[in-house]
Formats: sequence, C-alpha cells, structure tokens
Amino acid sequence: MLRLNRREILERTRTLYYLVKGDCVFCKIIEEGKEEKILYENEDAVVFAPLESGILSKGHLLVVPKEHNENIFDIPQSDLNSVIETAKTVSQRLEEDSFEGVNLLHASGKAAQQSVNHFHIHLVPREESDERDMWPESDYEESSYRERYRKIKEIIDQDSL
Repeated sequence: MLRLNRREILERTRTLYYLVKGDCVFCKIIEEGKEEKILYENEDAVVFAPLESGILSKGHLLVVPKEHNENIFDIPQSDLNSVIETAKTVSQRLEEDSFEGVNLLHASGKAAQQSVNHFHIHLVPREESDERDMWPESDYEESSYRERYRKIKEIIDQDSL
C-alpha cells in the first residue's frame, strides 16, 4: 500500500484538480489562496492585482468568481451577481479612501480579446487627475443604424429574458 504524507497528498490532489479544471491561472491563484496575492475574498469571489505588466491604472484590480466559468455566456446568474456585488463593495471602499471613479471592463470570447478563459472583471479605480482614457477610439461607422438595432431588439426582446 502506498503511503503519502500530507504535502504529497496535497500536491497530487492539486495536480489532479488542474488536470480536470484545465491549466487556468486564476483557478491556481484561488486554489492556492495566498494572502499576498488575494487582496479581498468572500464566499463566491476573490479580488487580486493583475500582473505588473498589465496594470491599467493605480489600484487596478481583477474581480474573479471562485467557480471556473469561461465567460459571460456560461457563468451562472448567481455567480455573476456575486462578482458584481463584490466589484461594487470594493469600488465603494476605494471611493471612501481616495478614488473618485471606477471603470469596470470585461471581455468575453476570443473575438472580444478575452485573455484568460476564466470570467473576470477589471476594476480600474480612477482619479480626475490620472489623465487615463479607458474608452477606446473607433472609426467604425454604422451603415444601417435603424435596421441593425431593430434586429437586435427582436433578438433580445423575448419573453424568456
């Protein structure tokens, strides 16, 4: 019979977990639960800083559900609600301290440039003096505005919503 110590059991369990879950960097951070990475945590979500190379502004944070869901299309409503509530709580605490506004940014799917396939929201605290522009410029021109939005209304205006 194979005998393993506690550390070996944890390592094998973690390895199996990642094999099943996939190689998700956010799942790893959540699973490891390191206090130096996780800045805020509740029952359903965690908040941590992005990589230094990806910081958009002073205090930029990621709000991530503990359960792995790839994007807006597959996250359960209850998990989405928890992430939004967590983003609101953290935003309010930052505003009470010194920040004057916040941008919430999200991308779902490859076409939207989602970089990590685990649902997350970028919480970007703002100060009027930061001179950051989080709204991308676009030269896109809608050639059939009324028709496009009539069709979108038909798509989303269903009794099931």
